[in-house]
Amino acid sequence: MKIGIMGVEGSFSEIAGEKYIEDSGITDGELLPLVSAENVLSELEAGNIDKGLFPIENSNGGIVIEAVHAMAEHRFKVERMFEIDVHHMLLVKPGVKASDIKTITSHDQALKQCRMYLKRVWPTMEIEEYADTAKAAKDLAQGVLPSTTAVIASRACAKLYNLDILEESIQDLKFNYTSFVVARAIG
Repeated sequence: MKIGIMGVEGSFSEIAGEKYIEDSGITDGELLPLVSAENVLSELEAGNIDKGLFPIENSNGGIVIEAVHAMAEHRFKVERMFEIDVHHMLLVKPGVKASDIKTITSHDQALKQCRMYLKRVWPTMEIEEYADTAKAAKDLAQGVLPSTTAVIASRACAKLYNLDILEESIQDLKFNYTSFVVARAIG
């Protein structure tokens, strides 16, 4: 069973997808990273994946705007909704210190979920939006982003992309839940 997810390897959507597969008792599930909700729903509608999984709302950051826009453009059926507790890490390339950082980047939702932390700890830092939390981590590791960049992403990304965790659980709320939709094609 092919399950398209928003994000790339290491994303919170991948973590949610793994939970969905386990909780549903799916034995042949394959998660396909498709970066955006638009790509997930396009592939679902085209019949290239069996299910799609993407976040729609966070208890702190609110609605995932890009998911809402994609949902308005596609026909699908909601099979299930569930939530996971999301903990954000501030990741850097190995050896990079806080004083080396010039920019912090991540997906708009992650930035919203960490906005008070960013104002409190990094009040003058340049903050940039990125297509995906895990893509930011991957691009930092691969040198696409400068080594003076820190990214907000999952703990899984630190391991996966060999990045150091500068600070743990930087989200503004201790309990930071994101709701995910599992979508299937109509018909």
